[in-house]
Amino acid sequence: MTTTKLWQIHDEAGTGTGTRETADKAIAEAAGLLVQGETVAFPTETVYGLGADATNSAAVEGIYRAKGRPSDNPLIVHIADRSQMDAFAEGAPAEPLRRLMDAFWPGPLTVIVPVRAGAVSPLVTAGLSTVGVRIPDHPVALALLRAAGCPVAAPSANSSGRPSPTMAEHVADDLGGRIGGIVDGGPTGVGVESTVVEWASGAVYILRPGGVTAEQLREALSDVPVREPVRTGEPAGTPRAPGMKYAHYAPKGSMRVVLGDDPEAVAEWMRRDLDAAKTRGERTGVLTYDERRGLHHADAVISSGRLAEPETIARGLYAALRQFDREGATYILAEGCPDTGIGRAVMNRLLKAAGQEVIRV
Repeated sequence: MTTTKLWQIHDEAGTGTGTRETADKAIAEAAGLLVQGETVAFPTETVYGLGADATNSAAVEGIYRAKGRPSDNPLIVHIADRSQMDAFAEGAPAEPLRRLMDAFWPGPLTVIVPVRAGAVSPLVTAGLSTVGVRIPDHPVALALLRAAGCPVAAPSANSSGRPSPTMAEHVADDLGGRIGGIVDGGPTGVGVESTVVEWASGAVYILRPGGVTAEQLREALSDVPVREPVRTGEPAGTPRAPGMKYAHYAPKGSMRVVLGDDPEAVAEWMRRDLDAAKTRGERTGVLTYDERRGLHHADAVISSGRLAEPETIARGLYAALRQFDREGATYILAEGCPDTGIGRAVMNRLLKAAGQEVIRV
């Protein structure tokens, strides 16, 4: 069991605590652990990441060990400045990717680029000839990356397969005692992971939907095709990017996603199914939205946000899924949301959390 150091830079409401001097001291200590080969969790605008020096294989191995992560699932490298890419990227990114970097960095966009042999640990790339890289849009993350002075590999800071962490307490719940430290920077703002894109065959391919929407990508690349992923099933073989192959984001209870155009018909079907589940001894849960809470009855009815403001759904999704665990829910029905904009990333996570179990009403 490792002693996990906690540095609190923000309180639960996301407001600053302490002085600039104490914040700088916390960043310096956390960066020191990274340089020494330890793992440190830190906030980004998307979710909390579990960081390690991307050039240090022993450090990167600590990420896989702490998370219980499959070794063929590549990691994203986080940097504070585009000039840092020169140390590990093989040549300049393709012109369409550079345009996206101009438009969305710092921000929730990861670009896949060819990697220079030996420049980062092979554990980061999972044997691929490419690497994912991004600049996060979070002051704590950027300060930590600058202080560490090295590229930092960082997947989400949770046990593999569990909902990603959007607060430091989520990290502590999953990884406390298994990592070197946690920098508490308050709740994250976007709430789902970065969008991952790759340039191939004359088009930009979305390998994972995320905080930058397909619509935003197309607006930035009006003359370049943007291809979206198949939305059901799991690809075989080695994943090109995180989140493509394995089960992710799941609460402990079993979960199904329910889709339908009529909210009242959906709620009625869910009521009957949940009643049957209760007769089997299940503790039931419903994942819904603020506007529809009154339609549902279960042991735990939890809203992830407002349909009128889809960004709130993305921001609240993982905390809602974790709340079902606290409520002891063993059987959960989740209402789908519109599959547009940020809703596409939400639906991607819901379907993965449910193991692609979908009911259409």
